[in-house]
Amino acid sequence: MQLKPSDPRLTWQGTISVEHTDEYSQPWRIPYAKRPLFHSELALRAAMSAGVRIAFHSDTQSVSGKIVAQEGIKPIDCAVNGQVVSTVALTGQDTFRFDHLPSGKKLIELWLPQSGGEFRLKSLTLDDGASVEPREDTRPKWITYGSSITHCGEAKSPAYTWPGVVARGADLNLTCLGFGGQCHLDPMIARTIRDQEADIVSMCVGINIQGGGTLSPRTFQAAIIGTVQTIRDNHPNIPIVCMSPIYSPPREDKDNNVGFSLQKMRVHVAEAVEALKSCGDPNIHYVDGLDVFGKELNHLLPDQLHPNADGYIKMGENFLEKVVPRVL
Repeated sequence: MQLKPSDPRLTWQGTISVEHTDEYSQPWRIPYAKRPLFHSELALRAAMSAGVRIAFHSDTQSVSGKIVAQEGIKPIDCAVNGQVVSTVALTGQDTFRFDHLPSGKKLIELWLPQSGGEFRLKSLTLDDGASVEPREDTRPKWITYGSSITHCGEAKSPAYTWPGVVARGADLNLTCLGFGGQCHLDPMIARTIRDQEADIVSMCVGINIQGGGTLSPRTFQAAIIGTVQTIRDNHPNIPIVCMSPIYSPPREDKDNNVGFSLQKMRVHVAEAVEALKSCGDPNIHYVDGLDVFGKELNHLLPDQLHPNADGYIKMGENFLEKVVPRVL
């Protein structure tokens, strides 16, 4: 049984928008019709499918798909009732297939490749006569915003990014706004988060800003506060987590071209949160990035900036242990 990707029985989760064309459907992590309002490099990352799942209930025992082939794109995962059962490489391929799924009706989630290119689905095929029903998701909706360290290109597969580990471990409905190299507290991202349904928002801010010198000690706190206040326009009471940068040895105490080291940035993030609290925001939470990925995990930081596959899993486990209980 072949389904069009626009079939309403297929639930595209973790998206901001989905572009349906005559040839394929592509998920986006920004409103794709408003791409000109976003920096071109940010839009390029937003076209990648970090955290996006195609979910449905079915009794099929196989799932296959036709896609637009791309070199370098990351693998795709299949999860059944929340458990990852198989991973398939996609680079250079125009099809994928998962066989030997458990019998009976079940929740099937296809975790789409987090990076390496855009995922463009032409069709999805299930067993002949299989049932298909959309997923009605009542779990808390979690939006997380960050840099390449939230985009997680080095994760072993899309379900094992740190946001994926947290979402599966805490049973959250994830929308991942991790944009490699492009977490600069853009006002359009604040507006995008504001306009989504959300029960929890988290953001890990600082590393791209320190690396690019895009905000200074004069403007960094103001941008954090402005982002939070924009989100609060539509979400006045939900928990918002502001996490400072994780460990990165070359950047810890070395100032960039505008006088920012990571150590200084952590102080600024904490101060911004305290300012928001002092002005009547009781549900804003500061998290020191070193508590989630600190010096003790340096052996999982091969380029001294990005965790490796095991490092992202550990980062997710630490976030589950140290942050999630504060906001759920």
